[in-house]
Amino acid sequence: MKLTEQQLRQFDEEGYLFFPNYFSANEIAIMKGEVPGIFAQHRPENVREKTGDVVRTAFAVHTYNPVFEALVHHPRFIEPAEQLLGDRTYIHQFKINGKAAFDGDVWQWHQDYGTWKADDDMPQARAMNLAVFIDEVNEFNGPLWFIPRSHKKGAIDASHDLTTTSYPLWVIDNDTIAKLVAQGGIVAPKGGPGSAIFFHGTLVHGSPPNMSPWDRQIIYVTYNAVSNAIRRFKRPAHIAHRDFKPLDAWSDDCLLKAAAAPRQAAE
Repeated sequence: MKLTEQQLRQFDEEGYLFFPNYFSANEIAIMKGEVPGIFAQHRPENVREKTGDVVRTAFAVHTYNPVFEALVHHPRFIEPAEQLLGDRTYIHQFKINGKAAFDGDVWQWHQDYGTWKADDDMPQARAMNLAVFIDEVNEFNGPLWFIPRSHKKGAIDASHDLTTTSYPLWVIDNDTIAKLVAQGGIVAPKGGPGSAIFFHGTLVHGSPPNMSPWDRQIIYVTYNAVSNAIRRFKRPAHIAHRDFKPLDAWSDDCLLKAAAAPRQAAE
């Protein structure tokens, strides 16, 4: 899928694009069906909430699950990423954020590039997230909050928060957030399963806790330009990947093919 000139302009101006029904109900059912088995595993790639045995984030799932391997090669992700980044791309990070009903904790205000720069020594903000909703995202179950046009500020000073949640984050102070919101406001894109969001690496965002009885699972694939590969390997490889080979796009029905293909039994 190629983005239109109008969509490219909107991304440049606002820092994000939102697409309702970007993946079909069948494709979402396939992806959603894989998640319980992934979250049930106690493996280093699965980070759990501070409050108990609930998965906050499952990293690098595409490296061991064929459905999510297909997702990172999907032309509906690869082609727009290459357009927006102006280069071939590789996967810098893959994660499923759980935000479980009642237990999903806050994600503080931050820029993703703040972490990629500080921890991974990524040269420029030429990486971005392409995300897909696995569940309905509504005003109650912890939707993403964006500050439109905040990506125009570039990398903003941030401090390393090691205590608020189970996952350390480079966060932006409240005074700066107040000024950015006064300029750009806050939006919270909401929609049904299969909706997708593409957003810039310096777009300021966060999300509130999920106090509702509804899960809110979102898959995030971070594509980075191959010419912008990271230079520091401080974080585990399942969080900041080190395979910089450019990705090829597979067929548009690759998720369906991956689901139908036989799998080897686990040892």
